Amino acid sequence: MDTPTSNPDALPKESSSPLSTDFLATVSHGPGVYQMLGKKEVLYVGKARDLRKRLSQYVHYTGPPHSKTAAMLSRVARVETFLTTTEKEALILEASLIKQHRPRYNVILRDDKNYPLIKVTTSEPWPRVIVTRKRFRDGNRYFGPYASSTAMRATIQLLSRLFPLRRCATMRERSRPCLNFQMNRCLAPCAGKVDSAEYQRMVESIIMILEGKADKVIAKLTAKMTNAAAEQAFEQAAFYRDQIQYLEKTIEHQAVVATHDLDQDVIGFHRQDAAVGIAVLFVRGGMLTGSQTFFLSEPLGDDSTVLTQSILQYYSNDRQPPRELLLPFSLEDQGPITERLAELREGAVTLHTPQRGKRMQLMRMAGTNAAQIFSEQAKKQQSWNSLATALQTKLHLKNRPETIECLDISNLQGRQAVGSLVCFIQGEKAAGRYRHYRIRSQDTPDDYAMMREVLERRMHKAVHENDPLPDLLLLDGGKGQLGVAVDVLNRFDLLNRIDLVAIAEEKEEEGEKLFRPGRKNPILLQPHSPVLLYLMRIRDEAHRFGITHHRRLRSKDQLHSRLDNLQGVGPQRKKLLLRSLGSVQRVLAADRQTLAEIPGIGSRLSEKIYQQLHPNNGSSSDEKV
Repeated sequence: MDTPTSNPDALPKESSSPLSTDFLATVSHGPGVYQMLGKKEVLYVGKARDLRKRLSQYVHYTGPPHSKTAAMLSRVARVETFLTTTEKEALILEASLIKQHRPRYNVILRDDKNYPLIKVTTSEPWPRVIVTRKRFRDGNRYFGPYASSTAMRATIQLLSRLFPLRRCATMRERSRPCLNFQMNRCLAPCAGKVDSAEYQRMVESIIMILEGKADKVIAKLTAKMTNAAAEQAFEQAAFYRDQIQYLEKTIEHQAVVATHDLDQDVIGFHRQDAAVGIAVLFVRGGMLTGSQTFFLSEPLGDDSTVLTQSILQYYSNDRQPPRELLLPFSLEDQGPITERLAELREGAVTLHTPQRGKRMQLMRMAGTNAAQIFSEQAKKQQSWNSLATALQTKLHLKNRPETIECLDISNLQGRQAVGSLVCFIQGEKAAGRYRHYRIRSQDTPDDYAMMREVLERRMHKAVHENDPLPDLLLLDGGKGQLGVAVDVLNRFDLLNRIDLVAIAEEKEEEGEKLFRPGRKNPILLQPHSPVLLYLMRIRDEAHRFGITHHRRLRSKDQLHSRLDNLQGVGPQRKKLLLRSLGSVQRVLAADRQTLAEIPGIGSRLSEKIYQQLHPNNGSSSDEKV
């Protein structure tokens, strides 16, 4: 793609609004991308085949003053335009900028995880079946995605039982097979226990099952069972019989939704007032393997724009599109979108808007799933309203606790001390607002001083950088931690804007105690109170988040202190030592001869390494430490 031309200074200095007729006169009629920028952030990214025509719609906007578009336009401080040579380039650039900046007024698919795939390594002489989350053009066969990892694992277990292919990551010849062979979990090609032709027939059977053609595999197994029984090989016939029974049970649970073997994604779309629900059904080999749903509260743009942005966000190099996409309606830029999806798949992709037949049945199913999202959202909102009211009542809060942050301090005798801050919004994790704070001022175990430092840094950012404030700040601790928080919030004049609660884990018979400023006695709730359980969930999440990061720092520090300071040992040789010996402890325990036998180390360097690791052992003996 050609480098787009930027026009960030096109706005006239005398204009009171960045979007004006004077500004429009400087904008090209060609294709490109525009960015609406606030004072410190990108508000919205859009594309157009005619930039001036699209931006003129914003200049002459006459919609409701309280709409999301009007709210966005009121915050625009500057507009940037990027000219491209084709609509397709504009499409790609728009998707790239949205992923980079995640503008608040664009369509953002919050759940962007990749579902697992089953990979059959057909590019290897002795293929195996593994799980992966990325699809590559590497000559292997991929099946999925599977929305339920439990169902996928069950499928792999079935395949392993029926067709025990090798499990080891690297294939090397052995004189004796490993334990998997003795347990009938591997055919042991490494020890020559199976010939290549028989092994490949099993691989083909696995692929047929994953393609939804298990009935053909059953037919082949039935023929083998009949032949084995005719030859009075009853043990072999019983083996085939068991395989058939396992497969028939599996087929019973598979939902056949198409009469073809084509891989499809069926995208359902439902708008209700300003909100949109999107459902993606995964059809693989005619079988419905799972689904994924998204709720967009108030997306800007018409239905075609919203669906286009969603599709371009959803598919990527890591999540390649299938051969066919079924859409609820045609898209404005369907040609460039098809080209982009074909590039990602590295093969043809068809966008189809069905009107009748089996495809239309799939489309209705996807639309029903998209509409169902609103019912689920309503139930979720109703549940949250009830819990928020109970929180405010039970804890005597000034604010409705829509946003709750929780602070936890993790340290080991003051070392690698970390403050962890987690955030929940309307009952759900807001992972984008999680924060770690490395403690700078303390190297001794003083939880109060550490909490004071983290709170001061958090409130300073809120006051001076307009970082959003929580309605409720939850502290892991008791009265002491609560007193520190009251003092810090008083200094920043925020005590009247943020409610404070400290949660202390007491003896088992006493349960959890909740402390509030101005109250002498703690608030005691029933052990199964939804309010207490919710606060404990938040506290436990902060604890998990902090401990995980603390362990990572501690592990990194231990590794650095013993190996990274070795003279003559760079990153590659450090990896070589760990790969050869397995752990830092084994490197420390190795004698000179063991070190010297590692390829790439040699006797001279091994002596140097040994002396550095054991400075108090001046002898040249091979005594282990």
